[in-house]
Amino acid sequence: MSGTDWLVALGLLLVIEGILPFAAPALWREGFGRMLALRDGQLRFIGAASMLGGVFLLWMLN
Repeated sequence: MSGTDWLVALGLLLVIEGILPFAAPALWREGFGRMLALRDGQLRFIGAASMLGGVFLLWMLN
């Protein structure tokens, strides 16, 4: 994987992350508010599950 591939992946991540705030800002704000109410352990679990899902997806595609 070259440096360009990493930049493409980062660009795609930013596009995907920006879809909801652009398309439905009120919904995004509500969801973000709910995340602020979660405890640290809950946020860590969500983060770990997201990372593991991403690694699994990359493993399946490779």
